[in-house]
Amino acid sequence: MSRYYTRVCNFYYGAKSKLLVKKKKALPLHNNPKISFDKIEIITRNSKKLISLNEVNKLHVNLKTKVKKDLRLITKKKRNIKNLNFQNIPQIMGILNITPDSFSDGGKFFNYASAKKQLNFLLNSGSNLVDIGAESTKPGSKAIKSKIEWNRLKNILKLIDKKNFISLDTRKSEIMEKGIKLGVKLINDVSGLNFDKNSIKILKKYNIPFVLQHSLGNPDVMQKNPKYKNVLLDIYDFFEEKLNNLRQNGIYHNNIILDPGIGFGKNLKHNMTIIKNISIYHSLGLPILLGISRKRFIKDLSENNDSSLRIGGTISSSIFAMLQGVQMLRVHDVNEVNQAIKVFKALINK
Repeated sequence: MSRYYTRVCNFYYGAKSKLLVKKKKALPLHNNPKISFDKIEIITRNSKKLISLNEVNKLHVNLKTKVKKDLRLITKKKRNIKNLNFQNIPQIMGILNITPDSFSDGGKFFNYASAKKQLNFLLNSGSNLVDIGAESTKPGSKAIKSKIEWNRLKNILKLIDKKNFISLDTRKSEIMEKGIKLGVKLINDVSGLNFDKNSIKILKKYNIPFVLQHSLGNPDVMQKNPKYKNVLLDIYDFFEEKLNNLRQNGIYHNNIILDPGIGFGKNLKHNMTIIKNISIYHSLGLPILLGISRKRFIKDLSENNDSSLRIGGTISSSIFAMLQGVQMLRVHDVNEVNQAIKVFKALINK
């Protein structure tokens, strides 16, 4: 029997969305009238079928039941995580890498003074939270020892106060626990909790929100000819299996954010397929995070128009993601992305 997946599509945003929702011609995404949709794509591993909402009742009984269940999850209001308001999308996660070798900004914020200055800049530029990491996970990088990672992190994490929402980008349970004790409010493990088997125990112990990211292997090997049967659906199945495993291990809360992991074991075709069809993951019922800032796919697409910071490509893909209902964007250039989003929202709401 075929496995069916529901992807909402044909989105409306801003004033037009509110009008269509009011007229009941579109359904609000996550009970947010500012973004809505009026079509769905029913996908199997062998087929795709685009239908309008009024055709759902014409589906055969089992499929209709499945699609309606998905639609309930897709239209259900997302509960806020701490001070993250998922009715106001996108929420912006600023990036602070305290490393000598991250792919884009390695070495720029490696000492305490520059890291502190950048943290304040990101917060003042409108970051809803800042993701701090001290281990590079760029393609080809190798894991560093926990002691080295912690020595890079500990001083900047001591700056955390109650009003600042700090996320910790780490794959190691030991670092997670130390960070949580200093006030970290969210864990972002790019390995999808696969690097350190003790990580789930720490997340359960402290009942802390976290990002569940997909990655095809560790950074040192993940870009060596990555292969999928169907990248979009393989990642969906990964999320579903991981969420079931988390429930079995006693993590019952829904303070989980899903990240399909652009560039983590994906080539250009994989990345483009994910970004263009990102709305399929709404049917998992959890917020979606997308990390597209300065990534290689921008260079591949822009060719001779590539630039060092890739701000143009970051902004265009950020707005595209926002129009697909992505709730959170992980970016380096917080001020520029916020500027673009504010202008776009003002124009589309006129």
